[in-house]
Amino acid sequence: MRRFKLFHETIYDFDSEVTLGPHRLLIRPREGHDIRIESSTLNITPNAIVKWHRDELDNSVAITRFSTPTRQLKIVSEIVIQHYDEWPLDFLVEDHAVQYPFVYADEERQALSPYLHGGLKEEGLLFDNWLEQFSHDKSIETYSLLSQISKAIGSKNQYRVREEPGVQTPMETLQNSSGSCRDYAWLFMCAARRLGMAARFVSGYLHAPATELDYGSTHAWAEVYLPGAGWKGFDPTSQKIAGSHHIPTAVSLFPDAVPPVSGRFTGRKGEKPALGVRVKVQSI
Repeated sequence: MRRFKLFHETIYDFDSEVTLGPHRLLIRPREGHDIRIESSTLNITPNAIVKWHRDELDNSVAITRFSTPTRQLKIVSEIVIQHYDEWPLDFLVEDHAVQYPFVYADEERQALSPYLHGGLKEEGLLFDNWLEQFSHDKSIETYSLLSQISKAIGSKNQYRVREEPGVQTPMETLQNSSGSCRDYAWLFMCAARRLGMAARFVSGYLHAPATELDYGSTHAWAEVYLPGAGWKGFDPTSQKIAGSHHIPTAVSLFPDAVPPVSGRFTGRKGEKPALGVRVKVQSI
């Protein structure tokens, strides 16, 4: 078992007073057999009424409502967790899904339908040609195929931090030969879905031992549903399977659906806040 302390600070500075609308926070780790929360504090300035609920994908969502005009919104989350997924490769896949191609059971296929088809469209010849490298004349171990896709994305493209919102299309990532972690995750998801496997987007935190004393940012990766093993995470940015260093806060069908902080404000015409984010994940 590993213990981590998570610090996540988000600050919006405005040039003039604004009225804040409701804000949606997806910054609490997804608890389960692998992750347990020891303690959690959430401090928000100006004061807000905070209501928690579970959404349709079982994400913990906080909705904040404000009554005081302000020139700054500050959200600070500090959480201590226990992470038990120290052996991410210690899993068993049902016999019929060990080798690719495989077919989901009827019950699984019905439940997984949105994750099999969501967002799929004609991505263009470049995407099709890129995906062709993962075609095999003979069957291949399913995990090996997914690892090949993850490593191809991470090793053959230039990682870059993108502060601007939104996600590149698979075509844009391939054309630019570069992208952020969320761009890589989306390309991986589209590849997995095109190959007939259920995939979803994961937003969260990453513990990087070499840089844990520095402030970083949130992270993103993808998960694929493997019969018998459930949802298994693949991180094209690090080219590794997700394990105890990956701390998920939200999952979704699409990458633009789960920003850590989102909301609206009313203020002077043309008002654009300055955004500052600090994230730190420390082993304790």
